[in-house]
Amino acid sequence: MTAEDGYARLRDAIVTGRLQPNERLVEADLSEALGLGRTAVRTALVRLEQERLVERRPNRGAKVRLVSEQEAIEILEARAVLESLSAAKAAEQGTAADVRGLRAVLEEMRRLLDRGDPLGASEQNAVFHRRIVGIARHETSRRLIESLHSQMVRFQYRTILVPGRAERSFGEHTAIADAIEAHDAGAAEQAMRGHLGHVIEALRART
Repeated sequence: MTAEDGYARLRDAIVTGRLQPNERLVEADLSEALGLGRTAVRTALVRLEQERLVERRPNRGAKVRLVSEQEAIEILEARAVLESLSAAKAAEQGTAADVRGLRAVLEEMRRLLDRGDPLGASEQNAVFHRRIVGIARHETSRRLIESLHSQMVRFQYRTILVPGRAERSFGEHTAIADAIEAHDAGAAEQAMRGHLGHVIEALRART
């Protein structure tokens, strides 16, 4: 495994929640698990610290950084601005094939909700948002959104469990897709901003 592969695997373990907030990251253990030298592991931890995924302290080693409830809300507020821009750009540039892709994600979300699997539907929620960012073809927004989203995984599943939130979220995503299909940039921007505003409200309700 290359040093880049090791960094990517470690980052993925943090972002997906396999490594939990405040979990210690011992260089020797990571070196053995990843099949990398200690120097490569240390370099990966430095990169992850720069991405605010890892916290390193002198004489204490490294651990997965804990994102507070307030910081999570601030991240969502920043995402609302960036993703609203992405939704508007997606409405301007989206093709019929792009819209079919969004509808396919909504269909899968609907299937999972009907099956009583809100956590599975939440995963499709993330797919839906990534597709919109891709359709927008706005590289700066994509990069910033990806950085912000990587810190939010442990909160992603919390909001979907607020009573009534899953169905409301589905309706909000459908409205975003409708606006993109209609090439109505203003409506798409407003729908996305409203959706993430409601996510913030749901997160506050769970804190």
